[in-house]
Amino acid sequence: MDLRSSRLHPYETGDDILLYDDVVSHFDESQTYLSDESFVPVNEHFVPPEYIDGEFQERRTILADGAEQFGVTAVAFDNQEELLWMGNQGGHVTSYYSAELQKHTSFQVHATEDIRCLHTFENGVLALMPSALRCQMRRGIPIFTHSSENMVQMQCLLQLSPQTLLLGGHTHKLIEFDLNTYQEVNLLDASKNGCAILRQHNRFVCCGDPSGNIELRDPGSLRVEHSWDTHTGSLSDFDIHGNLLVTCGFSNRQGGLTVDRFLMVYDLRMMRAVSPIPLLLDPLLLRFMPSFSSRIAVASSLGQLQLVDTVTLSEPDLTVYQVNTGNSLSLALDVSTSCQALALGDSGGSIHLFTSQNNAIFNAFSRPTEFADPIEPFDSISITDSLAILSSVPLVYTSPPTTMLSDWPKKFLKNVCRPTPPIDPEILRTMKMQGTIGYAPNPNTKLRNQVPYIMNSRSTAQEQRKNEENSTTFAVIPKRYRKLDLKYSKSGLDDLDMDQYNKTPFSGLEATLPNSYCNAMIQVLYFLEPLRHVVLSHLCHSEFCLCCELAFLFRMLDVSRGQPCHAGNFLRALRNAHEASALGLILPDQNNPNLRKKTNLISLIQNWNRFILHQIHFELLEETKRREKENLKAPPFVYRDTDFPSIDLPRQKRKTRPDISETPVSSNIESKDEETEISRMFGTKQIHVHRCLKCQREVSKESSLLVCNLIYPENEVVRPVSFCEVLSQSLCPQQTTPAWCDQCERFQPTEQSRRIKSLPALLTVNCGMDNNQEKSFWQTQMDILVKNAAESSASPGGKPCRYGTACSRPGCRFKHPDQRTG
Repeated sequence: MDLRSSRLHPYETGDDILLYDDVVSHFDESQTYLSDESFVPVNEHFVPPEYIDGEFQERRTILADGAEQFGVTAVAFDNQEELLWMGNQGGHVTSYYSAELQKHTSFQVHATEDIRCLHTFENGVLALMPSALRCQMRRGIPIFTHSSENMVQMQCLLQLSPQTLLLGGHTHKLIEFDLNTYQEVNLLDASKNGCAILRQHNRFVCCGDPSGNIELRDPGSLRVEHSWDTHTGSLSDFDIHGNLLVTCGFSNRQGGLTVDRFLMVYDLRMMRAVSPIPLLLDPLLLRFMPSFSSRIAVASSLGQLQLVDTVTLSEPDLTVYQVNTGNSLSLALDVSTSCQALALGDSGGSIHLFTSQNNAIFNAFSRPTEFADPIEPFDSISITDSLAILSSVPLVYTSPPTTMLSDWPKKFLKNVCRPTPPIDPEILRTMKMQGTIGYAPNPNTKLRNQVPYIMNSRSTAQEQRKNEENSTTFAVIPKRYRKLDLKYSKSGLDDLDMDQYNKTPFSGLEATLPNSYCNAMIQVLYFLEPLRHVVLSHLCHSEFCLCCELAFLFRMLDVSRGQPCHAGNFLRALRNAHEASALGLILPDQNNPNLRKKTNLISLIQNWNRFILHQIHFELLEETKRREKENLKAPPFVYRDTDFPSIDLPRQKRKTRPDISETPVSSNIESKDEETEISRMFGTKQIHVHRCLKCQREVSKESSLLVCNLIYPENEVVRPVSFCEVLSQSLCPQQTTPAWCDQCERFQPTEQSRRIKSLPALLTVNCGMDNNQEKSFWQTQMDILVKNAAESSASPGGKPCRYGTACSRPGCRFKHPDQRTG
């Protein structure tokens, strides 16, 4: 029977990892721990006086994790770092740093099984359980967990090489395990009673079974070379060092097991037993002390510890150390490689550390141990400090979590996804399209995975407005007036049934052509009946006459009866007009989306409106002059000397009509001879007055204005301003500017003003609205209107009367402007 295999109830805890801070550099020795000068061994309280001056002193006794339920089943000193590892019956593993046993890491390995064996290697720690093998980093992070049908009641493990493990247990097989592939590579036959203890020698691999038989196997082939029956009852523990193999165990006496009070010693050179070593205690656990080739540490189940020598001395050391285990049994023993520390674990969950000196170390050359980052201290923050950085205060997590003061109820919360940031304009500008894929160099304006927390509120509002328009619950624009996305076939719109989109007799214009932004204004011109008659009656011989193409387009709209019309001829003539190109009315190529996005369509359509009226007026005027010239009969040619003056006479300057492509387009017509149907239909008769503020000289002239541009107040206006006031100020502006005065013969401050002589039948107005200042003006006026309406509805007088001051009904219950409240 193997007493080492007896186990208690499992330790059921969560699969969590606890990482402790480097308290070595933070604790106060004067308050928490004893300094080296005031070192008082623990065993002075219960060891007899004759043993106080012993070589080893009990330096620390601590309760391990889960000590209230489970005992310590395995202890192991780390061979690479200053750590002591512990495993208990609840499947929990904890490491302690240095001889002060300061907790380093703690983690759960298994929920129901106990830890049978612990072994440290270069990359971490191995924990063996009855049915699984677990590998963890020293920080507590799992590396792998291995289990198979061959792993049943596993008991011990041994590292044969940096990549090979040998696993043994109460089965008939030994498992050879590869640490690189995490797989079982070989199965070997063990003795009939299994394998409970594994030890390594430079010549053999020693396997001990519970019945007391020890097999010596070849390290290369793992074949059995020798075997010994060490004890007649059971094998408790054995260790090997140099040429000696020492065992302790039980013998069968009088029908029961009795502890052998001696150590069996075997010489590996002669392959035979030598004289046993008598003891003062009942041995259960033993370990060789590597620094002393002939010294062994032996522990009993009652917590007694004795150091014995394998060679015969004249005065043997009979010192026995008594460990304060209470009523607990000793279950685990290990010795550090430096032989300066011994660790003993008992079934009560305590770990007892014995050291031979105050500054004991576990290894002669240990590598530095990795600790958790220290908590950064922070200064106190005043509650009245409005500029304090609250994020610098660490958040304390409690278990179970508690409700914070800043937590809101779920009914007041709404999950909102962060909107996708727009693409950098520099990327769009430098992008080169290859089919449907665009390539652009990285502008390196942001770091990798960097997204701004606060994005443009305007773009977010536009996206929200777009989602509201597309939703079925709320629509800003009625469905019949929304823009439709038509699906074109291979032959264009010929095969498209337009009746499902347009059920009226009015025809539309195709919007897929370049420069089709002017389709809406073409429809406006078409439905102006006087203008339509003038355009349809026009006929000339010019190749790219906009008036002729517009007339042709109007005829198509007349006869289409609901079918869409193609404005390609008119748009081609528009592209060939030099004045349109000079004014920027021709949109760039559709294949370049960056240039199209930079185009301001609001100002573009207003410039087009001014241009088309002036162009029709000019083309009608040219055709009128051409006809008048043809109707004039030329007189017969008569030679006169006066018609050919001599060279000495002053040359007459010929007056030629200026080329319209070299002069800017103006909407003013200054001569009565240049009037056409367009000027009489759209022209506003104005009188320009220029008055010199120095000599008070006035100069006036008459002109005709085809298009009026609204002029908004430059300063912010907080009073209600009607549209009529803005229109009146735009038609009759007044400004002071330096100008040339013929009477003063110099530049003088001049007051320039315009007065309306007559208004046209059709008044054309460009409202601007292409900048934020003009938009904010109307927004302010709307806010004032809403505010006044709200105040009026809240007044005790009730709703205003629709007839106002002209109301003649007696006892009218509605509010009147001259009615006094109260």
